[in-house]
Amino acid sequence: MTDEQQRPPAAAVFDALGAEYEKAFAGSEAHRRSLERLLGRLAPGSRVLDVGSGTGRPTAETLADAGHEVLGVDVSPVMVELASRQVPAASFRCADVRDLPLDDASFDAVCVYFSLLQLDRREQTETVRRLARALRPGGHLVLATVPLDVEGVEAVFMGQPVRVTSFTAADLAAVAGSAGLDVLEREEALFTPAHPDAGPEPHVFLHCRRRRDGAADGA
Repeated sequence: MTDEQQRPPAAAVFDALGAEYEKAFAGSEAHRRSLERLLGRLAPGSRVLDVGSGTGRPTAETLADAGHEVLGVDVSPVMVELASRQVPAASFRCADVRDLPLDDASFDAVCVYFSLLQLDRREQTETVRRLARALRPGGHLVLATVPLDVEGVEAVFMGQPVRVTSFTAADLAAVAGSAGLDVLEREEALFTPAHPDAGPEPHVFLHCRRRRDGAADGA
């Protein structure tokens, strides 16, 4: 198997999109509000993991500008290069979150903005659990997705072929609960990316907190 065949499919998609992705989603007021809510909950100098960090804007840049220690991870080397150049106050690593070593209780917050959509439901559920364990007790996790009841659906995203899997908002909240997270707030919005091939899409933002005892729902 070649290196290209071993790469996650998302890497090729976002390598191709590059800075166009940032431009298309720059107008998301719901994303900005989500970041403001997170900033209001973080202690000064918090350690934050940004999963699927893209170009670094707005998430890593907003958090780093507020004085937090930010590590961004993304499967796309093009995105990592852009982010490293645009947000020098944060650190970025080209990695697949499924393979990223994560120590328990090593972050004060984790951001997951629309970065799990190309994983299947089992992988998404396990990834949220791993990320929850990486939070210190009482730490915060922001989880955003396109809330649809779809699994392995072939689609076109900004001109790029993708295979999409997602959960409804209620099912995503259940995934968070099963990972030992309490959902503190939920915002749903309709957003149209600024791109000729994009249409209106629903977004949901869940603001979660790791339980002090780490217990999962049903435990």
